[in-house]
Amino acid sequence: MLAVRLFIVLFSVLLSQSLFAEPGSFREAKLELRQQVYHDQNQSDEGSLYCGCQWQWTGASGGRVDLASCGYQVRKQRNRAQRIEWEHVVPAWVMGHQRQCWQEGGRRHCAANDPLFERMEANMHNLVPAIGEVNGDRSNYSFGVLPGTPGQHGQCDVRVSFGDRTVEPRDAVKGLIARTYFYIHDRYDLKMSRKQQQLLISWHRQFPVTDWERERDRRIAAVMGHHNPFVTGERVWTPGHRNMAEGIRQDSAPQQIARAESDAVVIGNARSQIYHLPEGCPSYNRVSKRNRVAFSSAREAEAAGYRKAGNCRS
Repeated sequence: MLAVRLFIVLFSVLLSQSLFAEPGSFREAKLELRQQVYHDQNQSDEGSLYCGCQWQWTGASGGRVDLASCGYQVRKQRNRAQRIEWEHVVPAWVMGHQRQCWQEGGRRHCAANDPLFERMEANMHNLVPAIGEVNGDRSNYSFGVLPGTPGQHGQCDVRVSFGDRTVEPRDAVKGLIARTYFYIHDRYDLKMSRKQQQLLISWHRQFPVTDWERERDRRIAAVMGHHNPFVTGERVWTPGHRNMAEGIRQDSAPQQIARAESDAVVIGNARSQIYHLPEGCPSYNRVSKRNRVAFSSAREAEAAGYRKAGNCRS
């Protein structure tokens, strides 16, 4: 009888899955980007956002940078300069600081307790490979124009004014950055200053969509199920833009997993090999649909090699 009930649960989960599924976490998003989007871009000038450096893939989603390929010079952090990191074009701080979870515990707290922030953080349209040192130097600074600021990273054409908390990227990616900002603010109903809007509108007009930006959008849409409409031209940002907020309107209520009357179903994440209990585990309903595995008990999950999530309270 238990086997029949378990089959019903698994069938219900599979039936509810769509052809596309957004990554369930920042970690999953990085893996998808490595495998589905940037797998053939590590030797391309298009790959590394700020500097156009080449790299060799290492580990699941990281890379070791060939600094000579782009004439990069280490400013301060040699270890970070030698590795590829995944940067949020619109910083996590911008996306999260208006949410209550951020006030209660910052980014880590939001990622563990706020499903909407978790989706924003894992949005592949907003993630790009960047040299770790430049990622760190950019921090959560705004973009701007810095004609009098000298570069500090060799031939890498990025300027950072630490005093003004402003960054000017190379011309080749200004358009991509602008259209990413439009998309994230539009999708998640975020506020953008008039000054930043004016600058990004200018960059969008001055630096049209490139072939790679269009291909990148196509590859990401194949995973996430939707395009960046500011890349495809379906939507245009103008002063006083009114956000569509599809990401807010998206059903954010945790999907309830069908379970037998008296048999609680344990949900495992096939990618991380971590399981979540229906009571006491905040991430129980946040496991990406494509990675869900149902178990009849914690013992069964552990027998299959899974371990209990660290944020479970029981």
